[in-house]
Amino acid sequence: MSSHGSLIAHLDMDAFYASVELLRYPELRGQPVVIGGGSDAAPIVQADGSRVYKRLRDYVGRGVVTTSTYEARALGVFSAMGIMKAARLAPDAILLPTDFTAYRHYSGLFKSAVATIAPEIENRGIDEIYIDLNAYKDDAQGIARRIKQAVHEATGLSCSIGLAPNKLLAKICSDLEKPNGLTILTAAEIPTRIWPLSVKKINGIGPKAAAKLATLNIHTIAELAACDAGVLQENFGRSYSAWLMRVAQGIDERQIVTYSEPKSVSRETTFERDLHARQDRAELSALFTHLCERVAGDLVRKNVVGRTVGIKLRYADFSIVTRDSTLEWPTDDPIAIRQAAGECLRRVPLDRRFRLLGVRIGSLSPKDATAMRPAEQQRLFES
Repeated sequence: MSSHGSLIAHLDMDAFYASVELLRYPELRGQPVVIGGGSDAAPIVQADGSRVYKRLRDYVGRGVVTTSTYEARALGVFSAMGIMKAARLAPDAILLPTDFTAYRHYSGLFKSAVATIAPEIENRGIDEIYIDLNAYKDDAQGIARRIKQAVHEATGLSCSIGLAPNKLLAKICSDLEKPNGLTILTAAEIPTRIWPLSVKKINGIGPKAAAKLATLNIHTIAELAACDAGVLQENFGRSYSAWLMRVAQGIDERQIVTYSEPKSVSRETTFERDLHARQDRAELSALFTHLCERVAGDLVRKNVVGRTVGIKLRYADFSIVTRDSTLEWPTDDPIAIRQAAGECLRRVPLDRRFRLLGVRIGSLSPKDATAMRPAEQQRLFES
């Protein structure tokens, strides 16, 4: 290992959006619940104060699952899945609307609670952070337990923490004992605790890469670590194969970055299967809208706006194409972002299946110093 004895924590809130909703609707605890509906998915309050909840079986539309409770995940329902598909897997699951205002509020609460104990924090999103614990090596487990307790006291929610020599391993560990887990890993334990895991546990190995590794009879991290470098390069190219070899050995040189001026915001998703713009138009349109909404949410959270909207496609043969468009005025509006991204999409070949779709916005500036123009929503994947 080349981590020089570092100690990094990755904190991941447990089923964050769903858990926030369960604070509001505690009677739903233990039930399969899906977050992702529009305002019409809000429960109906009866005269006696009781609530009637919408069920997935009654849903009709193109929405995408934002997240789900662990009970829903056990039925096969995960984020970025079309709600109509989720309804086939779990028709009796309860559907709730998203409330990003509430999620951002609780995000701020848990991060502030952590900062009172360990202030060296790298913000990785609304529900996860890295924490530099090098100053607390003598009592790392005790500090981690204090952090978990502080998060619970501040929010009423649970989190899972992974402690490890670097960010790569810490992120893997935070997922191993969910929910409410605490996993501690030393470099010496990599062969016994990390290598037996699926390659899918490595952040950066998506479904398609994992499937391609499987064709090479590589299913575990141990098998990846033992693979011939030439075989990996032949199948994945020089850069990605070199990264695969490093992460299989648990090597990650990235440092904690406590603050950086954002240059761009992006979101992307790798599909469970290759999709076609015309044959899978409805599913792609919903996913595309979801990505634009998440990018807009990130802009709002960072209090910035952007002018340059772009899209990224990775085709089934792993080739990549990107397109950008510059707006007349900066924006953080999801409708304006979706419209501009849609114009970019129309400038790329859509006659082949693709495996990844991404949306980004750059040329960022502080929101308070910028006037923005609203835009009307435009349907995509229509032509």
